[in-house]
Amino acid sequence: MKCFAIWPEDPVIESARLNAIWEHVCRAVFCGSSADLTVLHTMEELSSLLKEPAALTGCRVLFIIALGQGGINLTLSAMIRLIRLNPGCMNNSAAAMIVDGETELYTKSAASELALTLSMAGCALIGKSLVEGTGSLYNFTVSAGNLGTDLTSAYKAAAADLVHRLMNFRFVRGAVPRILCVHSCNQATSNTLQLWNYVKNGIRADAQTREISLRNKDVKDCAGCSFETCMYYSKNLSCFYGGTIVEEVYPALEWCDRLVLLCPNYNDALSASLTAMINRLTSLFRKKPFYSKQLFSLIVSGYSGSDLVARQLIDSLSMNKGFTLPGRFALIATANLPGSIERIPDIREKAREFGTYLSLQGTAFTQTVN
Repeated sequence: MKCFAIWPEDPVIESARLNAIWEHVCRAVFCGSSADLTVLHTMEELSSLLKEPAALTGCRVLFIIALGQGGINLTLSAMIRLIRLNPGCMNNSAAAMIVDGETELYTKSAASELALTLSMAGCALIGKSLVEGTGSLYNFTVSAGNLGTDLTSAYKAAAADLVHRLMNFRFVRGAVPRILCVHSCNQATSNTLQLWNYVKNGIRADAQTREISLRNKDVKDCAGCSFETCMYYSKNLSCFYGGTIVEEVYPALEWCDRLVLLCPNYNDALSASLTAMINRLTSLFRKKPFYSKQLFSLIVSGYSGSDLVARQLIDSLSMNKGFTLPGRFALIATANLPGSIERIPDIREKAREFGTYLSLQGTAFTQTVN
């Protein structure tokens, strides 16, 4: 299998800390050498590689990114543009990211923009695909305490675990898909729900499918319980507030191997009920990571902003909660008035193809370091 490390070099950004992290990864994962990796630093190198047929397909790709004080790596921005202009250039690949910043801002936003670009290019991202180092490394306070070490050492350990999981990631094909769809759409007027009906026409006949509607149900948001309280409820597959999330969503999420969220975009954000559901998944996540589950979505905007909603899903469910993000994880459309989804050219065929795609994707598998 081909393996690449893409490390965009920006001449105004100093990356001594990132160099130290990479040296540790090489020792811990590659036995002291990165010889098994092809390392790309420049736009010219990436552009030249993409001229070769299928050069970045079926690969493992690690992005190593230094953002600097301004939070923008110009070479990374140029690479993102190049990948967007080459649809399918990373089909059947899998990726992960190490992003290092000099301030407390921008690491996650830079990663989610890249993650969406990679998914749209056909590349999967492993669950919890981001290791970020903020300027102070304060984000490693808890993990450093758990490991009994300092912040920098916790950063190095997280990076090594990430790369190990990437190198051991694969899709296992052949299992009968178990698909869970969750939404809060209006049955009578929702373009997004109509799009889901079209998608179902493409799902393989033997697939098992469940749907949960959160509409008009009492879905309370996370109460912010202490870690100890959350762990207490987690052991019993429960949560402080109980209700629909515990009674319907938790068992269905344990059962499924792929989650489809229907996300109409009203205010460039997820709906309140879906946001509350995601926040309440922490109790379930604490019991067992979601690495083996895949995240899909249908996103319909009235005007624009579907990419913003897609990035919220990536941030909260893939980078945070650990769902595997498949290549082309979202079917995106723009439709305003009720029923106007039908007027989008070839929408039924596109939706049917998406249904076939999400039900044929293999079950995600990734290995963690003990």
